[in-house]
Amino acid sequence: MSDKKLDTPNETVGLGRRRFINTAALAGLTVGVAACNDKPAAAPAAAPAAPAPAPAPTAHAGANVHLKPGELDTYYGLWSGGHTGDMRVLGLPSGRELLRIPCFVPDALVGWGITNESKAVMGTKPDGHLRYTVGDTHHTHASYKDGNYDGRYAWINDKINSRIARIRLDYFVCDKITQLPNVQGFHGIFPDKRDPVDQAINYTTRVFCGGEFSIPLPNAGIEDSSKYRSLFSCVDAETMEVRWQVLIDGNCDLVATSFDGKLAATNQYNTEMGAKYEDMMSAERDACLFFNIARIEEAVKAGKFKTIGSSKVPVVDGTHEANKDPKTALTAYVSVPKNPHGVNASPDQKYFICAGKLSPTVTVIELAKVLDWFDGKSEKLDDAIVAEVEVGLGPLHTAFDGRGNAFTTLFLDSQVVKWNIDKAIAFHKGDKNAKYVVDRLDVHYQPGHINASQSETIAADGKYLAVGCKFSKDRFLPVGPLHAENEQLIDISGEKMVLLADHPVRGEPHDFIIFKRDLVKPKQVYDLDHHPLAIKDPKESGVFRSGKKVTVKLTSQAPAFSMREFKVKKGDEVTLILTNLDKIEDLTHGFAIPNYNVNFIVNPQETASVTFVADQPGVFWCYCTHFCHALHLEMRTRMIVEA
Repeated sequence: MSDKKLDTPNETVGLGRRRFINTAALAGLTVGVAACNDKPAAAPAAAPAAPAPAPAPTAHAGANVHLKPGELDTYYGLWSGGHTGDMRVLGLPSGRELLRIPCFVPDALVGWGITNESKAVMGTKPDGHLRYTVGDTHHTHASYKDGNYDGRYAWINDKINSRIARIRLDYFVCDKITQLPNVQGFHGIFPDKRDPVDQAINYTTRVFCGGEFSIPLPNAGIEDSSKYRSLFSCVDAETMEVRWQVLIDGNCDLVATSFDGKLAATNQYNTEMGAKYEDMMSAERDACLFFNIARIEEAVKAGKFKTIGSSKVPVVDGTHEANKDPKTALTAYVSVPKNPHGVNASPDQKYFICAGKLSPTVTVIELAKVLDWFDGKSEKLDDAIVAEVEVGLGPLHTAFDGRGNAFTTLFLDSQVVKWNIDKAIAFHKGDKNAKYVVDRLDVHYQPGHINASQSETIAADGKYLAVGCKFSKDRFLPVGPLHAENEQLIDISGEKMVLLADHPVRGEPHDFIIFKRDLVKPKQVYDLDHHPLAIKDPKESGVFRSGKKVTVKLTSQAPAFSMREFKVKKGDEVTLILTNLDKIEDLTHGFAIPNYNVNFIVNPQETASVTFVADQPGVFWCYCTHFCHALHLEMRTRMIVEA
């Protein structure tokens, strides 16, 4: 077992201690290195006041991971689902999966992508079929008020098709999906924490979205990659319309926002604008790109923008060449080590942390000094870098405990490193006795995303840390070549991190957030009046014909549907509307029609509809698919399709 000393007295990083180090990643790194050598604004309000640093609990929080029967979790976790195209809802600290919220991909349980209502959200082609049936969810974040989550919305991205979905947290359902124009590889996402322009509005009004892949704009198949560009987008939190976009150099990775609403940022790799991976690593430094949101909004209002292709979205110029004068700059490119992989906002509201990935370093950027550059008070953007220190191999993402400590995943070391921000700044300034590395913990294996309870809020409480590991190998029973991924829960309440639990998960999830359960007030029953097609009385049921178009109105109330049978004719276009009139919490009904690809659910007081062509004559028993009553198996109606 060999150890390599870093250029700091703070630690020793053991390159040989991890049995399952990702050799493919190391091989790629080696090749890459070789290739490298070849409204009127109100008076400004103060940013949210941060509470006192969270005290370290005397007992380990892990004592209550295994909850007693009937005991509720103290935190919600919102996780990306990966290629299932959905959002996962977990209870923590137990790690129990409570729900999957379908967004971008059809879901047979609830009928997502089958009902007319869900199709309207997902988007269809002119023939009525879904435009997309695949997704790749990566990042999920929630809306803010006063620097903390407010329980209104969450958002999640689809990297493949550049879509952003909004989740209503009162019902835990997706209600809107927007596709970003002229963007490929939509990766980072983060809402503002207060209105960036009107500082009197202290809640989320915008969501910022990074475009990872640079493409020709408009995309006309140009081969010269030096002409490719990416776009950074701003989406309205309420309407979900794209407000504006910024033309930029480089590829966006993650996104972060400041607590005062003035800055958004994305860490960037490939500022070289290379089309091949060795070209994407040729430079020793890339950038953390900052956006002056007020100036961008002013430029759009003044008409200083262009549009691209058929899109009418305003696009302003945020390229490096066009933004060298701080007095007029819309963007600021802060130099950070090569190919960074993550930018995160510290809960004390002072710093953004960029992790190096291809450099063993993390970079601490002081936001006040970025604003000083925009205001002409500082001539050099590099002055905003207050620390750049080594922490280990393959640093990716960072979380916080609210006590001045940061936790960064080390992909190649298969570790989480705990380090102190103030001591890192002191070390960077020349105090070589400042021991900024506090602790290390082996995780299993190749950790990527990381987050802690309330991490990027002013209420960070330093109790639990979750980490998503890309490889599990020996951690679970083998099930063939495709292994589960491993999500691990860590107690961070004391000085030493304590690994509490492993949770296998189907690949490939990414980012997540963890927040206290009392910040969300989910509704247990729908409001009947919110459904325009609702059938409020079983007597309104029936078959209503207009030529070849037929509407079937049904209600469900355990243990029966309102009609014992209904008749349609072969060739009819049938729209079936079902309202669940039960008012009891958890009394959900399903509705399935054999051979017609119809299966969906209606929760208490909910209405949903499906449309299909009755192209098969015969008798079809439509049955309740969601167990609801002792007579659940008898809860049926007949659809008779007459020839």
